[in-house]
Amino acid sequence: MRAMRVAAAIIVSVLAGVAAQAGAEELKIGAGGAPTENILKPIRTAFEQASGLKLYIVASGPKNAFVDLQKGEVDAAAAGLSYQDWLALMKKEGAEVAQPAAFTPVVVGKDKIKVLVNKENKVSQLSAEQLQGIFSGEIGSWKEVGGEDVPILLVVGKLTPGTNSMFFKKFLGDKAVAKDVIDATTAEDVRLNVASNPSAIGFGPLSLVDESVKAVQAPELARDITLITKGKPSAKVQKLLDFINGEGKKYIKQ
Repeated sequence: MRAMRVAAAIIVSVLAGVAAQAGAEELKIGAGGAPTENILKPIRTAFEQASGLKLYIVASGPKNAFVDLQKGEVDAAAAGLSYQDWLALMKKEGAEVAQPAAFTPVVVGKDKIKVLVNKENKVSQLSAEQLQGIFSGEIGSWKEVGGEDVPILLVVGKLTPGTNSMFFKKFLGDKAVAKDVIDATTAEDVRLNVASNPSAIGFGPLSLVDESVKAVQAPELARDITLITKGKPSAKVQKLLDFINGEGKKYIKQ
């Protein structure tokens, strides 16, 4: 009987925990690759425990995140762009923001963009000129930059336009991006493609670097990570901002 009472108590406790989690108030953030990988994913568990909020990350890219915020479908949006660059991106993507002053931008961190290659690739350093040649398609083999005599496979994320724009602006200038690329989706998908293709190269947030890929030495490239709200931040969003600027710092890779 005692064993049955203990078992029953455990079941009740588990169910109560599930019910509490299911009933937790939600905080939904639309985001691009940089805030998702560098900030939101690393802090999510600790933030949820500290705040009692359930953090949902909608990794839809900067454009869709901003559109969703305007529609009221998310509580905030975040991207690896300054606010002005974000507005410029929206205009370029055919989704110009009619009232930019209606939104409140807050810089929540910095993102360093890293060039990623497969961990088996013996190339460990690439210059700006070499990166220009590789991503424009003018350099087609790893042999031309000190590697094996195999074709270079380019990986570019479709849902990381902020990262792409900054990278190509710095390294390609007025040259066009090569047409023959592997189309990934999110920043995480870029990493997965590079990890699974020995001759692949891509780029993404610093937080993507782990034991599955190698970050080569390349000219430094960094940018602001900005979070925006419609009007002033709500109490829920403010809890997130306070956490990022406080306890959350120990979880964020900068």
